[in-house]
Amino acid sequence: MSKPNKYSLENVEAQMRKGSLEFTILLIISRGEVYASDIIQQLKTHDLIVVEGTLYPILSRLNRAGLLDYSWVESESGPPRKYYSLTKTGKESLDQMTAAWKAMSASIQQLITNAKSD
Repeated sequence: MSKPNKYSLENVEAQMRKGSLEFTILLIISRGEVYASDIIQQLKTHDLIVVEGTLYPILSRLNRAGLLDYSWVESESGPPRKYYSLTKTGKESLDQMTAAWKAMSASIQQLITNAKSD
């Protein structure tokens, strides 16, 4: 009788998405003021969101860290909406995250290439 495999590829993929979620949210917001549902839509379009309920705590954490700001905008179809934008600190942090991502991505790509050639 074979032992059940506790290793789950789905779990690994979910953890990879979670690990990059703050970075991808900042990338989306860097394009200009954006409403939370638009962020969710972009994350879904790119298959990056793990659970929708994770967005709001991340937005709050990024706001408390001084990376995001928000403004309330009146809506014709309901209550006012909160639109997010990057602060100067947020833009600087995003630049640093982008550099770190590129370096890490290059290292991982090199490992993938080396693994294929073995």
